[in-house]
Amino acid sequence: MYAMLAPKSPELCLVSQRAPTSSSRNDVSLEREQDVVARIRQGDRAAFATLYQWYGDTVYRAILARCPDRPAAEDALRNTFRKAMEKIEQFEYQGRSIVHWLRRIGINEAMDVHRQRNRDRRLSEAVQAEPVPSTHHTFASPDRGLQVEDTKREVEQSLSMMNERYARVLKLRLIEERPRSECAELLDITVGTLDVLFHRACKAFRKVYPP
Repeated sequence: MYAMLAPKSPELCLVSQRAPTSSSRNDVSLEREQDVVARIRQGDRAAFATLYQWYGDTVYRAILARCPDRPAAEDALRNTFRKAMEKIEQFEYQGRSIVHWLRRIGINEAMDVHRQRNRDRRLSEAVQAEPVPSTHHTFASPDRGLQVEDTKREVEQSLSMMNERYARVLKLRLIEERPRSECAELLDITVGTLDVLFHRACKAFRKVYPP
């Protein structure tokens, strides 16, 4: 049910795929928890995994209540424990369990992930409905002679006048006709971000073409 935390950090690699049952959490005393947190601050990887085993299920349920899409909730869970690891030095005990701090991070992440997914979906739908500049068909028939060469030169000139990132995404998608997933990987961005970039690039192209 629960996705493994992204293995970019050695500490996160130790987190199991499943959160514990509620009974294991009820057995945790504040003193024992404080000892585990102190060990985490000293770089103890196993201690971080223990913290997840105790409270991963509680945080996940809090996230899921606000972000019912399970893949999105799992993204938020990964982000929550990654941020907790990064900010553990900022946590201060105020007479209650660290789980309240973790839940607060989780709820914020849930809201952010849910909003981002909604934005990505709306933008993806908008991009699919948006007419885009057609460039690749002008290169399909070299025997069209000067007209083709003139059009090609105009397109290249227009692209050279644009933001470099906009020009690159148009070249990848429209001239090289690469799939969205490959373009996103080449640009080191998510597919949702690619859609945003492509949508903006299309609008920018219309402003400069023909040059």
